[in-house]
Amino acid sequence: MEIFLLPLAALPFPEIDPVLLRIGPLAIHWYGIGYVVGILFAWWYAKRLLSNRRLWADGIPPMKPEDLDDFVVWAAAGIVLGGRIGYVLFYDLARYIEEPLAALALWEGGMSFHGGLLGTILAMILFSRSRGIRVWSMFDIVAAGVPVGLGLVRCANFINSELWGRTTDVPWAFVFPNGGPEPRHPSQLYEGALEGLVLFIVLRILTHRFLKLKTPGFVGGAFVAGYGLSRIIVEFFRVPDPQLGYLLGGWLTMGMILSLPMVLAGAWAMATAKPSTSLAR
Repeated sequence: MEIFLLPLAALPFPEIDPVLLRIGPLAIHWYGIGYVVGILFAWWYAKRLLSNRRLWADGIPPMKPEDLDDFVVWAAAGIVLGGRIGYVLFYDLARYIEEPLAALALWEGGMSFHGGLLGTILAMILFSRSRGIRVWSMFDIVAAGVPVGLGLVRCANFINSELWGRTTDVPWAFVFPNGGPEPRHPSQLYEGALEGLVLFIVLRILTHRFLKLKTPGFVGGAFVAGYGLSRIIVEFFRVPDPQLGYLLGGWLTMGMILSLPMVLAGAWAMATAKPSTSLAR
């Protein structure tokens, strides 16, 4: 009897169409909007950081705001290509070996944050070297605004009723349309809050209160470590991808395995970052 009463205690899942707008055969999804708005916000926010000379060593920003106008295209390519390749390699390689053309079907979903991060890092390294910009400072500038996009994309995951959490009896649980009759943790919202709101606030404090942009690599390291730690925490509430399941003991997931090196790498970057007397190009 208690099993049948559980869904009655759950919050009603909001009836939000995953498609924001349809124009003929064209469908604009909230998921895509999250990526676009996230990229544009990070671009705008980075330009604001560069225009605030108080944040930089000797009042000299490491690059011109105009450089970011060109980098937006590089960043978008790194996110999309890296995210898709990462998903194929990390989460569903067997399927794409059998159906290689399916890897091109981006509209079917399937993006890996860890792959997107690696793609963006590669884009930043190549772009920085082509413009004579200090790589660590490039990492800091871009990382400072990224959490907003992460939070938006996780909210889109919630709207899409995907990547939901484990069954629970907490009063804020939801019965997801495609998650069975059991109430589940809204793990997408947990992740959006930690990776988005909380991480953005932490980085904002580091950049504007502690002036850590004067220490190249510290803000970027804080972002990487902060994301990795947030992801590991949320993985305890989230259901793993069905094609992988739990890798060990009913708790270890691929997300944890991929996030642990991020925590270590981010901690190393913060520990070894040194203040710079000048970041002039």
